[in-house]
Amino acid sequence: MTLRLRRRTALLGSLAAPFISRLAAAQTGPIRLGTLTPQTGAGGPYGPPMVKTVQAVVADINAAGGVLGRKIELVSEDDETNPDSAVRAARKLIDVEKVSAIIGTWASAVTTAVAPLCWENKVMLFTVSGADSITKLPHNGYIIRTQPNTYLQSGMAAQFLAKSGAKSVFALSAQTPFAVDSYNRLAEVLAASGAKALGDVIYDPAKTSFRSEIDQALKTKPDALFLNSYTPDLAVILRELYRAGYEGKKFTYGYAANAKLIESVGAEVAEGLISFAPSPDLDSPSYARIKALLGNEPDPYSCQVYDHISLAALAIAKAGAATGSAIHDSVRAVGNRAGSKVTDAVAGLKLLAAGKEVNFEGASGPCKFTALGDIEGCRFRFDVAEKGKYRLLSLI
Repeated sequence: MTLRLRRRTALLGSLAAPFISRLAAAQTGPIRLGTLTPQTGAGGPYGPPMVKTVQAVVADINAAGGVLGRKIELVSEDDETNPDSAVRAARKLIDVEKVSAIIGTWASAVTTAVAPLCWENKVMLFTVSGADSITKLPHNGYIIRTQPNTYLQSGMAAQFLAKSGAKSVFALSAQTPFAVDSYNRLAEVLAASGAKALGDVIYDPAKTSFRSEIDQALKTKPDALFLNSYTPDLAVILRELYRAGYEGKKFTYGYAANAKLIESVGAEVAEGLISFAPSPDLDSPSYARIKALLGNEPDPYSCQVYDHISLAALAIAKAGAATGSAIHDSVRAVGNRAGSKVTDAVAGLKLLAAGKEVNFEGASGPCKFTALGDIEGCRFRFDVAEKGKYRLLSLI
């Protein structure tokens, strides 16, 4: 070898050394995963317990030896229930923190905004958002959604309204990515059930009064109102309906009808409000684990992110790699119907390490997904506000 060639080879070796060192560190260092949840804003009541739940699962996994012999390092960001803030936070998670997956986006507008960043960078996105449009995006398989989509949710809501005796329903909807789809499906199922959708007003949830929208709704003389709202605007609407003397049915999503709502408006104003939400698997050991952790009945989103972090860890173990692409390729395989049923990540990791197949069914129920990334199905719960508390009406 000539002196010139030896020098060139040595130079190339010195240049490659930092890259090899970084690559080795990436393969042996901690596995970095991120949460992007609403710590503030309209979804603020849900973000903190979601992160606490994910942290608990990560602690369990790390205490049992981690995944592929590596610990999970969790990085959490607040999306502020705001698409612009969420994009900035997602860029930090992807570009700076180098996470393989982002877990827990809540608002559909937030998920829609950050999804392109995820699929462009091959980072897996796990979401609890429900807008139909989300999994219709060209995400190339980089979105998994444990929340039932708008089509399924609105159809269940309409069936319940019709069975409860509602004949004429008017909708008041916050301006969200799922407002129009939600009303269209509601109207379709009501019509098939012999009831009627009278109309829909889409409003700006940032307004401080909705009296004109309420007057427009009440002019149609509905016997039920479908309130497609967030907690802050729902509180304003309920107060104004109370002052207007409305005595018909009031129906809303469970994420809006939380304890904070009753505390805000008072028991008398909230009385009779019916809400519905995807139901976790109340008999699952994982559900009991989250209940003990949080000290109360967990909401659907805490249960779903329990499953998100578990699915991510199991998919990494199944693939033998901790990249977003590896999670993408293996996430459905850890819900293998032919595998051994497990309800927590640690048990599943042990089986995978022994070369066995697993069928993960977590706190939210079976984790089986369509080609688009939608959950195949789930149970729903219906609650009513009575004397300052929510009472379970039925599970379907």
